[in-house]
Amino acid sequence: MTTPTPTDRTVTLPDGVNLQVSEYGSGEPLVLVCGTTQSHRLWAPMLPTLAASFRVITYDHRGVGDSTRGEGPISMASLADDLAALLGELGIDRAHVLGYSLGSTVAQELALNHPERVADLALVGTWGRTDVYQASVFTALGHPWRTGHRDVALAALGIAFSPELLNSEQFPAMLEQLGPLFPSTPEQMATAAEQWDADVAHDALDRIDRITVPTLVIAAESDLLTPPRQGRAVADRIPGARFEQLAGPGASHAAPLERPDDVAGLVTEFLTKNPLPA
Repeated sequence: MTTPTPTDRTVTLPDGVNLQVSEYGSGEPLVLVCGTTQSHRLWAPMLPTLAASFRVITYDHRGVGDSTRGEGPISMASLADDLAALLGELGIDRAHVLGYSLGSTVAQELALNHPERVADLALVGTWGRTDVYQASVFTALGHPWRTGHRDVALAALGIAFSPELLNSEQFPAMLEQLGPLFPSTPEQMATAAEQWDADVAHDALDRIDRITVPTLVIAAESDLLTPPRQGRAVADRIPGARFEQLAGPGASHAAPLERPDDVAGLVTEFLTKNPLPA
């Protein structure tokens, strides 16, 4: 399947920040919340499947991609406030929410702080509380963004991919293709470092038992950033949550890029079982 043609727009939030938004397909709204440092264009491999069933909304977090930065610190809660405001500006009362990596923790905060906006959750590469191992990795990955060493920052993202892809002839070309989708200006790189700081600070494990909407957690067996034990801990805390673990080649933190059909298939199957009220 080919990627559907987007409808692009800029949405201004009440605080004056402009978020770059793209929409695909039609049906019930499904908002995709992207990961650390990422442009919303990185959702492209999953869009054909998702847009066949939903009105898919993607957007750039403040300060990265084509969105402006604005004022104030960046945290998972503040990014969730941005998402709630975005849904309001789009006239969407409630939506299906798919969050990946940092986006999955933003989705947790959205469900906790703005529960009226969330119909259900799909959390990919998620965690509830950053442990010592993750804190060391996230801090190391944030450092080159903080110091302006973009080439080092991009190379370090190799930790997100599977050994099969890293050792393939396709990986250098893929990295070259993806490179322009990551922060490049000084302001964007500073924001990327702030996002990694927010990853380090994330701690919602003792609160997510208050999430009451249907929730799917997808982990990948070779994920070195958010190991499956972290996803399992989230699923164990959220009442009634379903846990799925990808195995085999491409079951990395970058599963939405390496295994897009599998991830999108699980998400579609789960969300279509929870239609929005008429």
